[in-house]
Amino acid sequence: MNAKVEAPEFRLDGLKWLVATVLVAAGVVGNAYYSDIALLYRVLALVAIMGVAVVVAVNTAKGHAFWELMKEAQVEVRRVVWPTRQEVNQTTLVVVAVVLVMAVILWGLDSLLGWLASLIIG
Repeated sequence: MNAKVEAPEFRLDGLKWLVATVLVAAGVVGNAYYSDIALLYRVLALVAIMGVAVVVAVNTAKGHAFWELMKEAQVEVRRVVWPTRQEVNQTTLVVVAVVLVMAVILWGLDSLLGWLASLIIG
């Protein structure tokens, strides 16, 4: 059995990136130009324009690679063993305790060095 995986072919990537950039710029300029239109309609138009720009960008080689990276990252996030609430609380308490102990140690060291410096300087 010969299973050949074909890589998607991307043509005119530069033109697609130009179209996506023009769409984003048109959305920004249009939002400023039509500032007298209700905010809801402008937001809906921006969401639609940005959606089209994302679709155009994903159809490029770099956009496709980025989309694949995002899908793989989502799979990795599912594999992570997240700590329980008790573990998070215990770790937080340990960090707070260490910070407080270090603060007292540094305060003491600072006070000692300040006292020694005042003795030397007079």
